[in-house]
Amino acid sequence: MTLEITLWQAVLLLITFFSACAAAGKLLLGQTQRHIDERFSMMAGAMSNLEQANKEEAQQWKKLERDVMALRAELPLEYVRREDYIRGQSVIEAKLDGLAVKLENAQLRGLIGGTNHAD
Repeated sequence: MTLEITLWQAVLLLITFFSACAAAGKLLLGQTQRHIDERFSMMAGAMSNLEQANKEEAQQWKKLERDVMALRAELPLEYVRREDYIRGQSVIEAKLDGLAVKLENAQLRGLIGGTNHAD
């Protein structure tokens, strides 16, 4: 059995082979491109979700910062520091002690003066 191939048949076979390889390559490249496009669209969706979450988080941080600033502005009006309270209490106690001493002195003068007038 002999197989004879003429030149035009060999050229045609080579053209057919290369065309089949090109078609297979084009099919593979098309599938790869479609897969890459799908992944990019998924990534774009994920990025938009991340951007939205980032914006919401930034808004929450701004709200928290405003709340803290409002608390800092309100704090001196509503609360007294421990040292200030102790200082105020010390002043009040010192005045009460001074008043008690004056009251005792007045009572003693009254007792002493009352015995002097009775003589």
